[in-house]
Amino acid sequence: MHTPPSTAGRRPQPTARTHVDLPVSLSRDSAEPLTAQLAGWLRRAMLDGALAPGERLPSTRALAVQLAVSRTVVTEAYQQLYAEGWLDGRHGSGTYVADMEPRRPRKRPSPEARVLPGPPSAPGVIDLTPGRPWVRDHDRAAWKRAWRKAADLPPGESPDPYGLPRLRELLADHLRRARGVAVGPENVLVTRGTGNGLDLCALALLGAGARAGVEDPGYHVARTVFAARGAEVVPCPVDADGVVVDGLPRDLRVLYTTPAHQYPLGGRLPIPRRERLLAWARSTGATIVEDDYDAEFRYDVAPLPALHGLDPERVVLLGTLSKTLTPDVGVGWLVGDPAFVDRVAGLRRTVADRTSGPVQQAVATLLERGDLDRHLRRMRLEYARRRALVVELLGPVCRLRGDTAGLHVLAELPEAVALAVVEEARQRGVLLDSIEPHHHGRPRLHGLVIGYGSASHADVRRGCHIVAELIRRLTG
Repeated sequence: MHTPPSTAGRRPQPTARTHVDLPVSLSRDSAEPLTAQLAGWLRRAMLDGALAPGERLPSTRALAVQLAVSRTVVTEAYQQLYAEGWLDGRHGSGTYVADMEPRRPRKRPSPEARVLPGPPSAPGVIDLTPGRPWVRDHDRAAWKRAWRKAADLPPGESPDPYGLPRLRELLADHLRRARGVAVGPENVLVTRGTGNGLDLCALALLGAGARAGVEDPGYHVARTVFAARGAEVVPCPVDADGVVVDGLPRDLRVLYTTPAHQYPLGGRLPIPRRERLLAWARSTGATIVEDDYDAEFRYDVAPLPALHGLDPERVVLLGTLSKTLTPDVGVGWLVGDPAFVDRVAGLRRTVADRTSGPVQQAVATLLERGDLDRHLRRMRLEYARRRALVVELLGPVCRLRGDTAGLHVLAELPEAVALAVVEEARQRGVLLDSIEPHHHGRPRLHGLVIGYGSASHADVRRGCHIVAELIRRLTG
């Protein structure tokens, strides 16, 4: 006898567009307008699963009678939610909860979760924090083919600290085509990503008491890694264009920088300043560690040359597939002078550090067959659409920086406004990151770091509508 699967604990989904009664309660004693109260109640109900996709809401007239409010209150609340993408329907056919991913009751994120990229957000929550790419639109056939090829290889006995020779060749060719960096496989070492590359640079270049410069505001992982290797971390100011060269300390052994798209301000280091930075490195003997983390994504601007291409002896270039493909792969690269690459490979043996052989083989297949290039071209177009949406919706309410490249923009706001927007947006199901945690010391600039990599086009629209509404209210 066949026993149907248990449905315990699962909320039944509507089989057709059904009508639902709303147990709404509004307070006339509250300072919050009735329209905002109603819109907020409906958003929470949709986030928490009390309202399921496809369910029909009461008509504006019926709900106004139920709540004993004017029909205008209900109409304006519905219109706001239509604009944000929560509702759909046509005039005369009813108002419905938009068909989105199934939702589960959401957990409120901790402050740390708003600052650092973490696991995927709960369904129904819109994640506009930076640092994560879109991973739900990959070529499944290419992905499976790459892993089948990797599975054909026998288990490795002694991992090569440099990486698979074939992958090093393919990465050198990829860097030549994508970034204009003329290197050979002897210049490339395969890492497990940017964090691993930073640690290998610290192992080779730093020691107890050595001074390492990190952009301020900048990438917190660089500060953490250098400090863990015993270095003294020195904050180096940045402006709208990137790291400020004038005034850089002359006793730095390493300077970490993100010249293609400064994180988090979004500047692109101009050619004259790049040349001054390289001149500083030559005169001081410092090594520049260049993080090229999202340089493949540019909008309406010509690419600028990588620092490494301008001075291969003074610059170590780090790259990763975390932003171009997925963080789950765990493959990146370190590009440097062959003697430096040899040194890093030797040190890597001493700490038993290595990159998975099967993973490297899968990436090699994606590169060899052109699958990664096709994915990059497709995602450039998609990210450009989302970036244009962010500029369209937030540009009128605040100053935006860094919208010409990468996967995030900076929305400049007064400190109190930025922190209030982060908190109120969280209560409405939108996760944001303020710039404060990215500073080494006391923040000099305030605002929001808006990421549009991991949210769908519809969620970017909905989330930016909410953020824009909050900014208008808090600055008006």
